[in-house]
Amino acid sequence: MFETFDFLNLVLDTITDHIAVIDDQGTIIYVNKSWIDFGLSNGIPENTEWVGVNYFDACAPRDGAEELSVKSDIEDVINGKTRSFYHEYPCHSPTEKRWFQMRVNALEFDKSRIVIIDHSNITERKIAEEQALYLSRIDSLTGLSNRRHFDDFLTDEWKRCIRSQMPITMAMIDIDFFKHLNDSSGHHAGDECLETISDIMKEFAKRPSDVCARYGGDEFVIVYGNSAMDESLVLMLKLMDTIRKKEIPNPDSPISSNITVSIGLATAYPDIDSTEEDIIKAADTLLYKAKDGGRDHIEFATI
Repeated sequence: MFETFDFLNLVLDTITDHIAVIDDQGTIIYVNKSWIDFGLSNGIPENTEWVGVNYFDACAPRDGAEELSVKSDIEDVINGKTRSFYHEYPCHSPTEKRWFQMRVNALEFDKSRIVIIDHSNITERKIAEEQALYLSRIDSLTGLSNRRHFDDFLTDEWKRCIRSQMPITMAMIDIDFFKHLNDSSGHHAGDECLETISDIMKEFAKRPSDVCARYGGDEFVIVYGNSAMDESLVLMLKLMDTIRKKEIPNPDSPISSNITVSIGLATAYPDIDSTEEDIIKAADTLLYKAKDGGRDHIEFATI
């Protein structure tokens, strides 16, 4: 009923995946319309002839360890060392983020080995995954990292500081007499206070080696990787002053008519005989010392 080649070609041209077929030398012997259209939309000249071109010369990245690994895996399929290969990768344009998955499968045809390379757009799934991951790490009220993300971050940063033999500093921060604010002004005022304090704290943890998290209730933590006590103490004194100047009302507080905070600040030099629990315990002990000392106060130590 249908001319076989023309019919199959039409079928393949309706597929949205970008498909290329290569021979056992890596030479492209077929591409579908989606492949050509994707090239056109990414600056490939309209008169580009794909058939007869070596796939690796035309398409495959050749720089970087991951790219070389992908090339090697495709060659393993070509050479019969493995029958298939799967890889997900970013391919962002100047205007949008994009991700693709590559499926490479071998096929014996007419006593020859050919390889089908299929690239499909998985951007929608990747964006959903990124959003889900982000939400799993963020405290919904404050927008800060949550306890789970803090725990993971501190573990990784502790190991990094062991390897680099660098210090790490942790501040444990508690809002003074926060319960008085909730009792006198209501939980809505309390939530607004937490949001305002969180916005201030975000400005004090901006490096990749820093994290600011809601530790629980009205308690927060800031971790500074590769930071010693002197520079961290300056930042925490400035944080306390910034919060005071914000003049968030707390009329029933015994020490101030506005919100203040107490801070325990600990610096450690991680080694293989220590754990991140050491700095958590130290910062917590220093925080309680600050609170016992009258609050609106910082206690600090290098452990």
